[in-house]
Amino acid sequence: MRLVLCDDNRLLCEALASVLEASGHRILAITTSVAGAVEAVTAHRPDGCLLDLRLPDGSGLDAARAIRRCHPDTKILVLTCLTDPAAISEAKTIGVAGFLRKDLKAETIIGALDVIGAGGVAFGPRYSGQVIWRAATPPRQDLLSRLTPREKQVLRRIVAGQSTEQMASEMDVATSTLRSYIKNILAKLGAHSRLQAAAIASREPELAPEPTVSLL
Repeated sequence: MRLVLCDDNRLLCEALASVLEASGHRILAITTSVAGAVEAVTAHRPDGCLLDLRLPDGSGLDAARAIRRCHPDTKILVLTCLTDPAAISEAKTIGVAGFLRKDLKAETIIGALDVIGAGGVAFGPRYSGQVIWRAATPPRQDLLSRLTPREKQVLRRIVAGQSTEQMASEMDVATSTLRSYIKNILAKLGAHSRLQAAAIASREPELAPEPTVSLL
């Protein structure tokens, strides 16, 4: 992600910037104030902004509010030492994508950025360091676009309850090839099993089982 960092401790920001860049992120600017954060986001239009709450010219929530209003595409991750539950509630109301303690391991912060970059949210309940990550649910219209025509055909058969062997036989493909199709389908739908994939597909009219033609 292309990021702007804002913390009243510039040395901390610079240290975090080095870690984030080593993990593949790009740091566009480091700031130490509310005004600086808003100006940097306006100038660079980053993918994300990491904000502290305690800044010399106001609250990081003031910066978050201004950024969300003027640059809604920039995802905001709050990193703070403050432990006021009201701050998390207000941050969620503003629409920040994450709220974590700044003393968490760098790997946790990097993981949270991955989730946020994918459209999810990352919050640390009671600032415990045990992070709640929730990936965003893909829009319904994007579901079918993830699958090839062949994968849609396989998924219809999964919904119909066919076994791997039955599908392979009727589709005239090797069992190993059929398993590869199924593996790809599960990955694209974010499903952990055929049952979960079938449940997702059953909500899509286009993926309803193909009608069976009787020859009697």
